[in-house]
Amino acid sequence: MGNLRAAILGAGFIGQAHIEAIRRLGFVDVVAVAQNGQEKAEEAARSLNVPKAYGNYMDLLQDKDIDVIHNCTPNYLHYETSKQILLHGKHLLSEKPLTLTSEEAKELYHLAKGKDLVTGINFNYRQFPMVQHLRGMVREHDLGNIRIVRGHYLQDWLLYQTDYNWRIEPEYGGRTRVIGDIGSHLFDLAQYVTGARITEVLADTSIVYPIRYKPLKGQQTFQASEQKETEPVEIKTEDYCSVLVKFDNGSRGVFTVSQVSAGNKNALELNLDGDLASGSWKQEESFRLVVGYRDKPSETVLRDPSLLKKEALPFLHYPGGHEEGWTESLKNMMQNFYDAVRSKSLISDSVASFKEGYQIMLIIDAIVKSAETGSWVKVETVS
Repeated sequence: MGNLRAAILGAGFIGQAHIEAIRRLGFVDVVAVAQNGQEKAEEAARSLNVPKAYGNYMDLLQDKDIDVIHNCTPNYLHYETSKQILLHGKHLLSEKPLTLTSEEAKELYHLAKGKDLVTGINFNYRQFPMVQHLRGMVREHDLGNIRIVRGHYLQDWLLYQTDYNWRIEPEYGGRTRVIGDIGSHLFDLAQYVTGARITEVLADTSIVYPIRYKPLKGQQTFQASEQKETEPVEIKTEDYCSVLVKFDNGSRGVFTVSQVSAGNKNALELNLDGDLASGSWKQEESFRLVVGYRDKPSETVLRDPSLLKKEALPFLHYPGGHEEGWTESLKNMMQNFYDAVRSKSLISDSVASFKEGYQIMLIIDAIVKSAETGSWVKVETVS
C-alpha cells in the first residue's frame, strides 16, 4: 500500500504547521496546496516544496490523486469548503471553529454522518501527554469528585491599538473573536478532560479598543506590523471574555480568554479542583502537571514514560527530559487522524468529532446571548 496523499487549503501560519506535522508521519505525502489565485498558490507551493498548486479549491477537489484534505482556510470559508470536500468524497481534517454559526455546524455534522469518511477538528491540545495523564487521573478518580473547573487562555498579540488581523472582522472571523478563536480550545479541553458537558453559562465581554488602526497591506497572524499607513476601523468583536459555567455533573467553573494580556503569548491553562486533590496543567509548561493536596506537599509530575498513565504513553515519543511541545501535539493529531484513514477504522476519541465541534458552537451561541442579556443561558444539546 502506497502513501496517503494530502492537500492543504490555505497555506498561512496554521496550514504550514499542518504540512510540517504531516511530513513527520512518514506515510503521508503532501501533494497539493490551494490558495486564493493561481499566482499565490504557485508561490506557496514553491516555498513549501509541494508539487501541485491550485488557485481554485474546486479544481483541487476534482483531483483523484488526493485522499485527504486539510481545511486551513480563514474561518468564514470553513463551512462552504468543508461541505464541498465532503460532497466530493474526501477525508477531512478541519481547523476550528468548525463553522461561523451553529446552523452551519449542524448541517456539516449531519452531512458527515451520512458519509463513509474520516472527519475531525484540530483541537490539538487534547494531544499533549500530560493532558492525557490528567484525563486518566479524572477517570480513575485520583482527584476525587471534580467540584471546580478553572481555566484561561491568554494572548497579547492584539495588545496595541495598531494591532490588526482578519480575525477581528466579523465577516471573516465570525461574530466572536476570543470566544470562538481561542475560547473554543479551552471549552473543548475542559469537556474532554473532565468528561462533563457545559450546560449553562453567564458571560461578560469587553471590546478594549472600539477603534483599531488597520494596516493598508495585510499581514499574517502573530506578525508584528511595522506599517505606517493605516485606516481607523470600528471594532465589533470582543478582546476579552470571562464566563461562569455549570457542568452536567454538578461541578462549576470559570474561564477567561483574552488577546490583550501583556506577557502572555499562548497561555492556555486548565485547573481541576476535586474533593481529594487538584490538578493543574499549563500549555507553555506542557511537560509538567502539578497535583495539589491539603495535607501533604504538592507533587510535580514530569513528562516521563515511567511516570505517566498507560493511556498517555502513545502521546509521548522521547525519554524524560527530552521535551516535547506544541509541534508534537500537532503531530499526534495527524498520527491519530491518519491511522483511522489508513486502517479504515474508528478514529481515536482524542480527535474532536464534528458532533463535538457542533456542540462547541452551541456553547458559543449561549455565551454570546448571555453577554447580551446579562443572564444565565442554557446550552442546547446536540441531537
